[in-house]
Amino acid sequence: MVKTEDTATSPRAYRGVAADERRARRRAALLDAALDLLAADGAAAVTKRAVCARAKLNDRYFYEQFADRDAVLTTLVEELTAEGIAAVVAATHAAEPDIHSQVHAAADAALGFLLDDPRRHALLLNAHSTEALQRARLATQHAIARAMAAVSRELHPSPMSTPLDTDMAAYTVVSGTLELVAAWMRGEFDTTRAHLTDLIARQLLQVETVPGG
Repeated sequence: MVKTEDTATSPRAYRGVAADERRARRRAALLDAALDLLAADGAAAVTKRAVCARAKLNDRYFYEQFADRDAVLTTLVEELTAEGIAAVVAATHAAEPDIHSQVHAAADAALGFLLDDPRRHALLLNAHSTEALQRARLATQHAIARAMAAVSRELHPSPMSTPLDTDMAAYTVVSGTLELVAAWMRGEFDTTRAHLTDLIARQLLQVETVPGG
């Protein structure tokens, strides 16, 4: 029998979909279900049974991807953090070349990423509700700060700032900004998205002007 291109390259394809792609789709469905549950009823609602039921998948597919619910929550934060960082970096590079435009674009993209999907800001508001989410939140703050500092050094290198100074300044701004945005989402500050974006941009500019140690 002569093999077709599909059978030669994708021997495990089912209905035209390769095994790796089917696994990726199941993984995405499980994560999406977990995000739905968290947004609707908090982190406590994210259980293996509930996630599988919402994703319409058998339990065995859960364990194909995740060890337990903490792993689901951690992965959810990690993947959304990576998506958010990519969106912010892209917006920064697409902005006008002056520092104020780039910083404002970064602030606007970051806030937009959280607000465009209500489930994302629900995740931010639930970030202290379990130990797994708290650990993931801390890792997120460091990841965002590293990305911010790297972009800062790439676009506006300054002999007055050491890499450590820039990293620490970025972490200070990121951790404070996340708390500010969460408080705004809870209704603790009566201001507009535009005003909040401007304020965050001014805070981000501090990363560019930190003096060397």
